[in-house]
Amino acid sequence: MIALTLPAQDGGTFNPPGVNSHLPAFFTIGDFEFTKQMLLVLLSVVLISWFFIAAARKGKLVPGKLQFAGEIGYNFVRNSVAKDVIGGKDFMKYVPLLFSLFFFILVNNIYGTIPYIQLPSFSHVGGTYFLAALVYVIWIGAGFKVNGIRFLKLAVVPSGVPWYILPLVVPIEVISNFLVRPMTHSLRLFATMLAGHLIVLIAGSGIEFLIMQESVLMKGASVLVLVGSIAMYMLEALIMVLQAYVFVLLTAIYIEGAIHADSH
Repeated sequence: MIALTLPAQDGGTFNPPGVNSHLPAFFTIGDFEFTKQMLLVLLSVVLISWFFIAAARKGKLVPGKLQFAGEIGYNFVRNSVAKDVIGGKDFMKYVPLLFSLFFFILVNNIYGTIPYIQLPSFSHVGGTYFLAALVYVIWIGAGFKVNGIRFLKLAVVPSGVPWYILPLVVPIEVISNFLVRPMTHSLRLFATMLAGHLIVLIAGSGIEFLIMQESVLMKGASVLVLVGSIAMYMLEALIMVLQAYVFVLLTAIYIEGAIHADSH
């Protein structure tokens, strides 16, 4: 990242936060570092498990608030993602995967809006690589399970394409489906979470910097930065929810394309 320094009237400089502006590791064992993001990921598993176990514990015909919230969350993923995208009789077996991915990503993204935490877990690329790799293995495995070895042909040879264009199209399809797809699937989530995290950090640091200046004009400018940062904060909260939905929606699309490859 390019360093940015702005001269201050008191002779100081503004050093904005960068990609490494996270809390240091809690403890280190050899080359292993237990970081804040690792703690948040583990905490998300506990919170999600607690919520849905509690919501389903006392199932009633007329649900209470907790049960109602749990049912709304489950039905959203089941009906609006799995059923609508995968469709037919095939969608139910993938509901647990899509359900778990959606709420796991959502909770870890929402951390970025919580004061004193304000660190989305997936602002570190390692987590998004793992999720994308998991989805990659699952949709390819589903394609082979349903279509057998013929899946390789179905995945890279579009139907209706003239034979003389295939030498050009097939390499593009191989690169697009088997190389670019998992990379974009992971980097889309990582990049948006990192960018939003840095914007919040830079806005906070900028407000503090401007308030500390002697000039009344500079102090007044901090109000404008504050207003802008609040707007960006709300936009980032919306993006956090949307990115969880987009990741799961793409997962469903990839699975549908693999198991119904012969009909595309």
